[in-house]
Amino acid sequence: MRKWLPLVVVVLAGILFGLGGFTFVYARGYSYMQDEPSVCGNCHIMDEHLDAWNKSSHKAVATCNDCHTPHDPARKYLVKAKNGFWHSFYFTTGTYPDPLRITEANHEVTEKACRYCHQDVTSAIDHRPATGSAERSAGAEGFTCTRCHRYVGHWIR
Repeated sequence: MRKWLPLVVVVLAGILFGLGGFTFVYARGYSYMQDEPSVCGNCHIMDEHLDAWNKSSHKAVATCNDCHTPHDPARKYLVKAKNGFWHSFYFTTGTYPDPLRITEANHEVTEKACRYCHQDVTSAIDHRPATGSAERSAGAEGFTCTRCHRYVGHWIR
């Protein structure tokens, strides 16, 4: 049995990488490595979000990645890889929430992006005391940006 173990590991790894590679190419996974907002519309569930962003005030100054991925390139592609895997998993299994909602981890990324671009405003807000732990996000000392500006990037009902 021991002499077959390396062969079994190689075959299983080949199957895993082969299926993963096929799925990546078939689902156009490579397209998610770019910053083009239309890529976010590859999945029909994102159509409403993309359409709303097209009508938003942020369209002129920000793409999806500006708000939904970190600005540091290494962390950006780590978040894209993690989200890409889980998006693929949930869409393939049909277990995604409808309506689609942002996760807590992705909300923290978005909160940091707000603060990155609007630091002149948020630095003044951070000096206000928060009323509870739910009001703190992404290391902020004050209210979250999305508490009041929930629909800035895309108006979804």
